[in-house]
Amino acid sequence: MSIMIPAWENGVLKPCEKLDVHVRGLRHKAISVFVMHGQDTLLQRRALSKYHTPGLWTNSCCTHPHWGEDLQDSASRRLDEELGLKTSQLEFRHQTEYRADVGQDLTEHEVVHIFVVNIDEKPDLDVNPDEVCAIKWMNIHTLKDHVATNKSLYTPWLQIYLQNHFDVIFPIDENL
Repeated sequence: MSIMIPAWENGVLKPCEKLDVHVRGLRHKAISVFVMHGQDTLLQRRALSKYHTPGLWTNSCCTHPHWGEDLQDSASRRLDEELGLKTSQLEFRHQTEYRADVGQDLTEHEVVHIFVVNIDEKPDLDVNPDEVCAIKWMNIHTLKDHVATNKSLYTPWLQIYLQNHFDVIFPIDENL
């Protein structure tokens, strides 16, 4: 079954097949979510069966909205599908665009809407092994430093978010 995602082809936003979008490096819509507990963020290690960036650590959840799907609904859907986390408490933090080689002759050229979910307690998660092979919590400042010195362990988009958009995604809260 092919998944149709919103991508720009010749300047027109239209439904395009997801793998073809990455093969051709088309600019397309995407979602990234950071689940936060205080200054700790939930990271996932991408399943080894993923068609790009398998086994790399990344933010809590990423996806492409289906054609016609609301961006926040897409983020909520994917949190449930990947981590078994049911929430509608998503806070939009930032939009950015990047282009990155993700291996296998594939390119991510994403217009990304970044959401944050703040939780009071770290939940027991029911991770989908087709999507995620491991999870861990890490302090955001420790993560930023670790990614800067261990790039090969992390997805290109997480590196970009932490290097270029850290202060907007993780504004300083004097109460933490």
